[in-house]
Amino acid sequence: MERNSHFTSSSFRSLLSGIRYQHLVAGLCGGVASTLVTHPFDLIKLRFAVQDGAVTDQRPKYQGLTHAFRTIYRQDGILGLYRGSSANVVGAGLSWGFYFFFYNAFKFQAQDGNLKRQLSPLMHMLLASCAGVLTLSLTNPIWVIKTRLCLPDTESVPSHMRYKGLRDGLWKLYKYEGIRGLYKGYIPGLVGTSHGTIQFVVYEELKKTYCNYQSIPITAQLGPLTYIAMAATSKAVAASVTYPYQVIRARLQDQEQKYSGVISTIKRTWRNEGYKGFYKGLKPNLIKVVPATCITFVVYEYMSKLLLQQ
Repeated sequence: MERNSHFTSSSFRSLLSGIRYQHLVAGLCGGVASTLVTHPFDLIKLRFAVQDGAVTDQRPKYQGLTHAFRTIYRQDGILGLYRGSSANVVGAGLSWGFYFFFYNAFKFQAQDGNLKRQLSPLMHMLLASCAGVLTLSLTNPIWVIKTRLCLPDTESVPSHMRYKGLRDGLWKLYKYEGIRGLYKGYIPGLVGTSHGTIQFVVYEELKKTYCNYQSIPITAQLGPLTYIAMAATSKAVAASVTYPYQVIRARLQDQEQKYSGVISTIKRTWRNEGYKGFYKGLKPNLIKVVPATCITFVVYEYMSKLLLQQ
């Protein structure tokens, strides 16, 4: 009994020793910086994603990326392109912060405290999946609000259900829709954790291969262009493979069109729009996520090393 107690306390201390707040701060800074730069593309991606051709949809229809930018700017000015940006900044900052925080804590344990120990792709996949599920569970309510704030209000949405901001949105969402409302789109979001998993596995494998080729330790600080190339490649691969879940999640979180569930949404999208319906908004998404990820990873890599050195 004493040996088991000693083992448990030792394991707990070992787990705590692997927790570094620096990863949380660095990831948060990277997420905020990238979101501030690329939010307009995210907003347009969401508006394309929910544009399912329903005759009851009173929102403007966009014919392409340029037309969307011009229409929004003409109707609402530059602020219209940053509608919902507060929720997006908070959501992206917390998501990246939590993701890097959990991922590196799990990674430290898998390495038995030896940061130079290289892990297998399967282990990276497992760690990234666990970090993704935990992060989504903590941030899903923010993404529901962000989606709704980015979409234009219509007469079909009651005035008491229109949000003035993130805090007001969270309160009204919980008040009128309860816990289920806070976690709308959670199931496709869980499927979407494969996005982060693919991205991190590709990124870690690229970094490991590069370090082995250069005969340098895996913990070595690389140049910004190297980080950018790795981040861009990993994000482009992940985004292209997993994009349909984002369309499904956005439609479930939308207030205008009512979808009854994941399976129903998939069937309705396929029936009315074919496979192209699952890729609506992919172009602005790629234009947004690739540079956003590059900014996030470069800021994270440099910030984390700076904070850890101090």
